[in-house]
Amino acid sequence: MAQLVREELSLPVDPRVAAMAAAIAADYPGSARAVLFYGSCLRERELDGLMLDFYLIVSDYGDAYPRRWLALANRLIPPNVFPFQHGGLIAKYAVLSEADFDRLNGPETRNVSVWARFAQPSRLVWAVDDTAAGRAAASVARAAPTLLAAAGARAGEEPLDWWRRAFALTYSVELRAERANRAQSVVDADPDRYWRFSEPAIAAIPAGAPSGGWARRRIEGKLLSVARLAKASLTYAGGIDYLAWKINRHAGTKIEIKPWQRRWPLLAAVTLVPRLMKSGAIR
Repeated sequence: MAQLVREELSLPVDPRVAAMAAAIAADYPGSARAVLFYGSCLRERELDGLMLDFYLIVSDYGDAYPRRWLALANRLIPPNVFPFQHGGLIAKYAVLSEADFDRLNGPETRNVSVWARFAQPSRLVWAVDDTAAGRAAASVARAAPTLLAAAGARAGEEPLDWWRRAFALTYSVELRAERANRAQSVVDADPDRYWRFSEPAIAAIPAGAPSGGWARRRIEGKLLSVARLAKASLTYAGGIDYLAWKINRHAGTKIEIKPWQRRWPLLAAVTLVPRLMKSGAIR
C-alpha cells in the first residue's frame, strides 16, 4: 500500500501546478512541510478557469500564522482554507499540521473529510525535504484502508462496488455541492486505479478499525460542515462567492450573492445552507 501511494504521489503534474504549490509554501517560511494537489482538476488538461485544490501541511499552527486567532481556528475546526492566485491560475488551499493530517487520514477519526479525499488520487507537488515527503506519503497511505473499513465489507461484493458504496456513504455525510452520481463517477473515472489499490488497501485495514456508525457520522458531519462554512466566511476572502461558484458549477444552479451577504458573510453562510438543502443543490 505504501509503495503504491508513493508511486502515485510522485506522478508528474502540469508545471504551473508545481509552481503554484511552491508559491503557496513560500508564504509559510519555516513551517511549510509539504503541499498536495488533489481533486477533479487532476483529471483535467486545461486548467484555465478552474479552481485548483491543494493541502498545505505545516509543522505547527503557531509557527504558520502571525495571528493567534488563525492558529486557534485551525486547531479547533481544521482545516483553514484560503484562496490563492499564481501564474494566471486560481486555487484554494487547506492548511493542516503534520499531526492533524496523519490523524484525520486514519480510523481514529469519524469525520470523513480528509480520508475520503485522500483515498482518491493525489500528488505530492512540493516538500521541504525527504522526511516531510515520507511523512506525507505515510499519512496518505492510511486513507484508503480507513475508507473501506468504515464502509465495512459485504459478502460477495466486488471490490469496485465496495469503493463506490464507500464513497457514496462519505458524500452523504457532508454538505456537498455535487450531483447524485458523483460518488460512482469517482471510481468509474479510473477503475484500473481502484483495482490496483483494492487488495493492498484491504490488507492494510488495521485490526479493530471501526466500521458503520453512519447515522452519527451524518449528524456530526453536517454540523461540522456548517461550522466550517461559517468559519470560512471569516477566514476565506470571498468565501461566500466561492461557495456560490462551487454550488453553481456542480449543481447547475444560478445562485447570485447579494450585497448584504458580502457585508455579513457569517450570517449569509448560515442562512444559505438550509435554502440550498431544500432545493437539493447540496445534501
